[in-house]
Order: sequence, then structure tokens, then C-alpha cells
Amino acid sequence: MSAQMAHVDADVENEENAGLACQSIMSLEQRGFVKGDLNKLKEAGYHTIEAIAFATRKELIAVKGISEQKAERLQTEAYKLCPMGFTTASEMHARRADMVQIRTGSQALDQLLGGGIETGSITELFGEYRTGKSQICHSLAVICQLPIDMGGAEGKCMWIDTENTFRPERIVAAAQRFGMDPSSVLENVAIARCYNSEHQFHLSVAAAAMMSESRYALLIVDSATGLFRADYNGRGELANRQMALGRFMRQLMKLADQFGIAVVITNQVVSQVDGGAMFQADAKKPIGGHIVAHASTTRLGLRKGKGENRVCKVHQSPCLAEGEATFSITTTGIEDGKDN
Repeated sequence: MSAQMAHVDADVENEENAGLACQSIMSLEQRGFVKGDLNKLKEAGYHTIEAIAFATRKELIAVKGISEQKAERLQTEAYKLCPMGFTTASEMHARRADMVQIRTGSQALDQLLGGGIETGSITELFGEYRTGKSQICHSLAVICQLPIDMGGAEGKCMWIDTENTFRPERIVAAAQRFGMDPSSVLENVAIARCYNSEHQFHLSVAAAAMMSESRYALLIVDSATGLFRADYNGRGELANRQMALGRFMRQLMKLADQFGIAVVITNQVVSQVDGGAMFQADAKKPIGGHIVAHASTTRLGLRKGKGENRVCKVHQSPCLAEGEATFSITTTGIEDGKDN
């Protein structure tokens, strides 16, 4: 099966082989824009025409050397090249029929998710420590590299590690489980250790540059909220924390839309201290409030089961019914739950 990894080899960087659908911002040079201005936009994180189309004029003017007149011209051309108007529901249905889903390694979990983790959207995994959040991410980092007909997405994985949870040994074990070449799989996982919330946002901007040059299928942020929680302390900084977190989540949404990748974030939980919490079986909720809730397309809650079993529950989804699935954590990744 290692031969099937050739299409996502680390050396494949051109758009034709990587299968990129995005349009390079440098193509605007043919429409009368100065190369120097386009390079400034790239330095500011705008690597594709889609990124220009999704940006506000205020954001473009903030780039050094981009005047209001230039920003208006940029948006006008970007709107011409990127279909952002109305479409029919039938066209939307046809596009969703072609949507790729990345399997998790557990058939029960895949069935709960309607086939796997959805590309082009954000999936949130929240739960206490040792509920399997990072282990699911390790499995996805490998499986996303498989061919589509084997449950993969034929692309590389990018991982922003904020809690030092990434373990290459887990990647090697999962690769061996699926008969893949571990060295090739490791080369196709781009990992960045993150140390503060500002660094986390800058890494998400750098991710756009890498995705514009090579085919990525999955972006993992483990965890997305921990550093914001640490950097902004107390109620006095809550508003600033939510603004910064909202900016980061918006960046993730843009990446999912521009490059069609699956974005998977993990989230911590806190105990509820309000009066109604004493009547709940599980009085814990994910942090981030409505900012994270509204940005996430699918929210999955994880909790411990018997032995090595873990339970996943659908808490929020536009198309999945509420339900639960049991899976287990093994040395080779995520598998179906075991009877005890």
C-alpha cells in the first residue's frame, strides 16, 4: 500500500499533482496589479484570490502599501473570479454528494458521524483528560493520507500542538496498522509546537501559505482554547479573550472554506457552578462559550467508559442526529469498543 502514498509524497509541491483548487494571488498580476503589492499581501497572509474575496476592505487596507482604492480594485477582481453569490439548493446538494469524509478507524464512530469527519468544516472534540481527543487526532492524521476509496482524503496533515500532546510513535503505529510506509506518513505530517495565543494565530496564517503550495486534507489544533484560557485571566479579560478566540476561529473557518480541508479542534471542559448543575449527570461544559459553539459545525463530546472504552456523543450538528458510539483506544489508534 505504500505505493499508494505517492500522490501525497512530501516532494509533490506543484498545483497539478497536489490537486489544489485555490487560485494563487499572483495570478492577479495578469489583471494589472503590481507584483510588489501582491507580495505585500502574501506577507500579510493573503496567498489566494479566495482569501482576498473573504477579507473585509478594512482588513486589506491594514496591509502596508494597500490604499482604499487598491483594496476596492482587489475586491472587485476577486469577486469576479470567486463565485460568492446565490446558488441553487440542487447545486449545493450535488457538491455535498461529492464531499470527502475522513474515517476515524472505528466503524461505530464512523457510523455515528455519517461516514467520518467532514471536510470543509470544523469538528470540535471536547472532554476531560484521557477521553481520547488526542488519540482520535493521531488516527485521523494517518487515515487522511489514504486514498478516498479507503476512507482517506489523499492529502497531508497539519498539526498545531499547544499542549505537547503530539507523539510520532502513535503515527508510526497507526501507519503500520494500515500497511503504510511510516517514514512517508511522518513526512506528510507538518507539526508546530505552539507557546501562546498570539503564536497560535500566526501559525494559522502560516498554514494558509503552506496549503496554497501543497495538498493538505486535515488541520488539527490540539487544543484550540487552552492557550487563550491561560493568556487571558479573570473576568476582566474575558471580553478580550473572546475577541481573540473569535478571530482565531474565523481564521480556521476561512481555511476550511478556501482549501476544502477538514479542521479538527480539541477543547477543554470546565465544571459548571450554576444552580442547575447539581441536577445534571455530567455538569461539565466546553470552554470558549458561544464563540466556539457557533464556529464549530459539529461538536462531539467524549467521556470515559469501561476499561479502555470511550463514549462519543453528538452534541451539535446541522445534519447528524443526536446519538452515541463506543470506541476504544489501542496501541494502533482508534478501534471499535471492546466488550468487558
